[in-house]
Amino acid sequence: MELLTLQHFAGCLNETFSASMSDMDVPFVLVEARPVQDAPANAARAPFSLLFRNASAFLFPQQTYRMHHPRVGEVGIFLVPVAQERDGFLYQAVFN
Repeated sequence: MELLTLQHFAGCLNETFSASMSDMDVPFVLVEARPVQDAPANAARAPFSLLFRNASAFLFPQQTYRMHHPRVGEVGIFLVPVAQERDGFLYQAVFN
């Protein structure tokens, strides 16, 4: 499998990633994709962070979700809930 980079996600802002959960797909919208500062010089890739919004009133636990996007494909992304907004919850994924 190819090592994912910020460039894989940068063109997907405000697009929906579907997380497969049991017998349904749950939508997460990518609202931010940015580099993480202070990367080690010998890193296999430049670290980056993704922020997703889910409009459900239900708080999903931190765990790895099988996410699907038409261009990115199917990938496992470890999401951590980081904030609650009026429009739902925000979840962060950090790749380092």
